[in-house]
Amino acid sequence: MNLRIAGMGWVTPLGRGVDAVWARLLRGDEATAQSISDSVSDRIYSAFRVPDEALKDLPPHPRLRRASAISRFAAAAGLDAITQAKSAIGQIEPERTALLFAVSNGGVVYTKRFYQGLVEAGAQSASPLLFPETVFNAPASHLAAILGITGVSYTLVGDGAVGVLAIKMAHDLLENQPLDFCLVVGAEEADWLLCDAYHKWRLLKKQPPIELFADPPRGMILSEGAGAALLSREGAVEIDAIDAGGNFSHRHEANEILRRIVQELAAEHACVIASANGTFVDLAEREAIKREQPKATVYSLKAALGESVGASGIWQMIAGAQALRSKRLPEIAHSNPNAGLNFPTSDEFSYRKAIVLSCGLNQQAAGARLSI
Repeated sequence: MNLRIAGMGWVTPLGRGVDAVWARLLRGDEATAQSISDSVSDRIYSAFRVPDEALKDLPPHPRLRRASAISRFAAAAGLDAITQAKSAIGQIEPERTALLFAVSNGGVVYTKRFYQGLVEAGAQSASPLLFPETVFNAPASHLAAILGITGVSYTLVGDGAVGVLAIKMAHDLLENQPLDFCLVVGAEEADWLLCDAYHKWRLLKKQPPIELFADPPRGMILSEGAGAALLSREGAVEIDAIDAGGNFSHRHEANEILRRIVQELAAEHACVIASANGTFVDLAEREAIKREQPKATVYSLKAALGESVGASGIWQMIAGAQALRSKRLPEIAHSNPNAGLNFPTSDEFSYRKAIVLSCGLNQQAAGARLSI
């Protein structure tokens, strides 16, 4: 597989910029939760939000004037990935670049506002300016227009594993179409409606911290932001294997799928970037790693950044690439010391491969392996 990461962009609750966010994670910084409330209920939830200053230097493009938060996150991450790639490999031709957008929940805030207008004042009151932002491919449309990409553009809808599946699709496009680059972007926005839904599914904690690999699981906190990776045949970090995984109808089936993924991607001197988030995912990943890659150091960034759902797979790929480049992994503040896993320390490591495990909350699991 000749697929490499040429550039990356990162918009998170800890700020924007791959190197800046990674430096904060290495220092042990964690995002600060904000309270989210809504007029329809007295329930108050916590979420990790992107700070306003992270988007202050977005270009004054007409597409971004009324764009939803998820579109603005995606634009910032995508532009940063392109900029980083240009500094490393030179000019990037938009006509030979494909765009893949990975999303889970879409523009929830605009969808709620559009629906609320219908309920409160009738169909004639619903603003047509809001409706375009309620469709899942709106961010991809904005980003393609800003970057001048007029060719291949797709939007993939899934759960937390959708980012890795988008990477797999990008590989297939670069293999079979006359393209030089593929920009993969995953994004998510946080809203009270999402928090309420995940609370009803018994997956959410109302307050941090997110406790990784706890038994029994205690729940997660939603977060927002975006991650982007420009893929090409040039770049310092190689994606040398992708496992599209599979779907599971019941949670216990996730154990077997993840075990097979780890078995397929296993390598000596590898670290594991897990998708552990405080839910059933943690225990499924724990058992798969202990069985198939017991000596690996295991890290999940979700204790610090929260569960970003549609953006999480790309965030994990960025963390894996940064770990290989910096030869360090952040320590995890809130992890179960009795989990039987090897967690990061402050020491540098000599790993040359990173296994990314991505298990979503809605029946998807996939994985990838990075090398340097």
